[in-house]
Amino acid sequence: MTAPHAEPGSFRDPGGRIFLKDSRILRAVMPVSADAYVAVRDAGLFDDFAERRLLLGSREVDPAVLDGLEPQPAYVLEHPRIPFISYPYEWSFSLHRSAALHQLDLHLQALERGFTLSDATAYNVQFVGSRPVFIDHLSLRPYRDGEYWIGHRQFCEQFLNPLLMWSLLKVAPNAWFRGSLEGIPPEDLAPLLPWRQKLSFTVMSHVVAQAALQNRSIKSGGSAAPTASLPLAGFKAMLTGLRDYVAGLKPPTKATVWGDYATHNSYAAVEAQAKRAFVGEAVAAAKPTLMFDLGCNTGDYSDVALEAGAQYVVGFDYDHGALEQAYHRFHKASKPFLPLWLDAANPSPAQGWAQQERKGLAERASGDFLVALAFIHHIVIGRNVPMGMALDWLIGMAPRGVIEFPPKEDPMVQRLLSTREDIFPDYTVPAFLAALGARARVERTERLAENGRLLALYNRT
Repeated sequence: MTAPHAEPGSFRDPGGRIFLKDSRILRAVMPVSADAYVAVRDAGLFDDFAERRLLLGSREVDPAVLDGLEPQPAYVLEHPRIPFISYPYEWSFSLHRSAALHQLDLHLQALERGFTLSDATAYNVQFVGSRPVFIDHLSLRPYRDGEYWIGHRQFCEQFLNPLLMWSLLKVAPNAWFRGSLEGIPPEDLAPLLPWRQKLSFTVMSHVVAQAALQNRSIKSGGSAAPTASLPLAGFKAMLTGLRDYVAGLKPPTKATVWGDYATHNSYAAVEAQAKRAFVGEAVAAAKPTLMFDLGCNTGDYSDVALEAGAQYVVGFDYDHGALEQAYHRFHKASKPFLPLWLDAANPSPAQGWAQQERKGLAERASGDFLVALAFIHHIVIGRNVPMGMALDWLIGMAPRGVIEFPPKEDPMVQRLLSTREDIFPDYTVPAFLAALGARARVERTERLAENGRLLALYNRT
């Protein structure tokens, strides 16, 4: 049995912290938060919200499980493990909107019961498949009559403003959000919005007015926080108005580079069927608990993997159009698939306080199986990553998997080479197999067609 290990990203709330002990997820409720916790618990919110899948499940356990902490926790909760932790800067538009609506719905229902949320950070929402779930039990506390929404600015920075960038400016906010972990400030967004967009009541009150308030505060050296009281009816009306507005936001409709790849690619139907069979057989043999699908596009082969016995799939793609299609496809089917945005040549780093608060992809990506189809040429040719380094990264994500190698003759590879000099003499099938064989056991290979793409099943265990 190992000693409990504090989760680096949970230090901000002095009233509680997450600890990992063996395979258990434990939440320490410190004495300073004990009264609020008991009030929420005894009102039945934890059980009720968990039953309705608004809140992550929990159960009280003996505080002695965290003996040695100072101060000693008043209570300890145990939670089920979420299959894969994601961050807002890895979400697609629809995931982000879903998370925003989920937090607003939970807050509105809490207010109906006499409780509120102490903050509005997007990091308190995680996904199980495409379904959002709120994870910070200690954010719930009793509502105080007349109090202002203390999380208003935080909600705007981390939910509303990124969605406005997508919907109004047609710009994906992922890179901006990743570089500014607290979100997108209203005073940064407001100057970018066309004046016609500023005439919207929601944009005017939640972006333009907040930006003006912050700028005045900076100039005067004062505080931007409102001091006036807010009646409960006004509080509910603000949240309801935001909910209606966010629900009506639409993702950008501009064409994306690979959004139609599933139907416009370089292999025939018979080859696609062979590819599905290869992946399905490999997954059925491995029976992975957690599988990664790199370059998942709209999720065709993630679906094959789930049908073959994969318990949970996280799909990664750079193309937001493809991710939107994947989200709606699997959300409608209620399948355990989470589509996330990834720039594979620049994946999410470890960052935040002491570079530990938000874990990098490498620290979170430890799966049982990997599928990387129509992917490696984007890294080796598209981003000039040497073959060996690309394979080190790929097989480092999972001990077993399937990697597809499209040769230079492939039309999709030629598309990448069409605007640049061919400086890749070692981009060949023999070189690929030699590099893969030096790092793992190549258990099976299959050509999709003569001189066509190669599928390779590897095992490094």
